[in-house]
Amino acid sequence: MKIASAASAFPKHYYSQKVLMGKLQEYWGDRLRNPQLLERLHRNVTVEGRHLSMAAEEYYELKTWGQANDVWIKVGQELGEQALCRALQSSGVNPSALGALFFTSVTGISSPSIDALLINRMKLPANIKRVPIFGLGCVAGAAGIARCADYVRAFPGQAAALVSVELCSLTIQRDDLSVANIISSGLFADGSAAVIVTGSDMPFDGPEVLATRSVFYPNTEEMMGWNVSEKGFRITLSPEVPVLIRENLRHDMDSFLADHGHKRSEIGSWVLHTGGPKVLEATEEALDLHDGQLTPSWDCLKRVGNLSSASVLVVLEDVMRNRRPEPGTLGILAAMGPGFCSELLLLKW
Repeated sequence: MKIASAASAFPKHYYSQKVLMGKLQEYWGDRLRNPQLLERLHRNVTVEGRHLSMAAEEYYELKTWGQANDVWIKVGQELGEQALCRALQSSGVNPSALGALFFTSVTGISSPSIDALLINRMKLPANIKRVPIFGLGCVAGAAGIARCADYVRAFPGQAAALVSVELCSLTIQRDDLSVANIISSGLFADGSAAVIVTGSDMPFDGPEVLATRSVFYPNTEEMMGWNVSEKGFRITLSPEVPVLIRENLRHDMDSFLADHGHKRSEIGSWVLHTGGPKVLEATEEALDLHDGQLTPSWDCLKRVGNLSSASVLVVLEDVMRNRRPEPGTLGILAAMGPGFCSELLLLKW
């Protein structure tokens, strides 16, 4: 089972963090009683710029969740198609070889789901197996690759595709001036990514998926997620997430590696979800990572913000294209998200 390619696609609207902060101050207007708090929180997330699904001024016209969701459906199809086309082209996999299409997003909904719309747009095989995933949030990029690997393990002569579309800007809440929403307004962004995973009978190159593990943390559902109302998605984001990472990730990682005969010191490549500064710092501390071992994740965060499930896939794309480890290097791809839970993948480059 190999990851044959990873590719991303972004909306054309890109703004610096400074410009976006000014737009948000206009958007919230008199509701924002402490503009200094907005400025401080946005500086602290270390994001330099982000892509948006629409031009910034168009967000003033979104009055209902339905309007925002219609944009999600339209832009989601466009970006999902671009990302999947690029991933297929980069891998050399013929679309006819796709046996399964996994789709994940936590920033909009549709039925039929976006994967069905992509099959029509791209004329993918009519007998392709569809697996839409909702609710996993940030962890879904890693979980999606793991589920693709599960599929091609069973069907080694086929390939599976994962498409992630996250349009976080469309979830903004005008009446929510909580710290969690202000942080998310400066941290999360829009984008799409796709990954192609091939079975062992297919002659494609890429990092091999040696093993995967899912870890669920009981009674932590309040850590992260959405409160859903007639106004749409309102973010839940606990400041205790970094604490949970420090308390659990080292043990979970070491246990996972030990079960496959390896130690953390043997890992030469780390592809981790961008999270945010506090999440990345907690991860570095928990796993004793230093000397730039999480530089790809930090760079992705600075360049495009947190893309929820697409983030770890964008980091993977960067590593595969620009920072590819030496053949034989062991690597970890991992993410954490709502549940609360983590997904770990052991790779061999």
